[in-house]
Amino acid sequence: MGGSNIMMLVWIGVLVVFFYATVIRPQNKEQKEKGAMMAALAVGDTILTTSGFYGVVIDIEDDTVIVEFGSNRNCRIPMQKAAIAAVEKPESVQKGADDGSGKDVTSEEEKKGGLLGKLKK
Repeated sequence: MGGSNIMMLVWIGVLVVFFYATVIRPQNKEQKEKGAMMAALAVGDTILTTSGFYGVVIDIEDDTVIVEFGSNRNCRIPMQKAAIAAVEKPESVQKGADDGSGKDVTSEEEKKGGLLGKLKK
């Protein structure tokens, strides 16, 4: 009877570790990445909203950003930062970014299609 209880505790431990590795850890990693993305958000960045609209950030406040949609420059909408799904820096910032080795750190997908190139994969 004592061995049965120990095996049950071992299985519960295995299930807890499995649950942590498959659910909790990836979710925490995604939250950290999203937080870093929001911290790096700047005026002039191109964004993709959770509803699928592309726009350019023209002003940033505490929890809201004002985004300009369309080519006519008249559609400016305030929205929550939580509604931003992806951020792309302007080309001038991407070309100037380097890791100290003198090589451009922009990935091949970003060179080909920018934000669209990343999302199509």
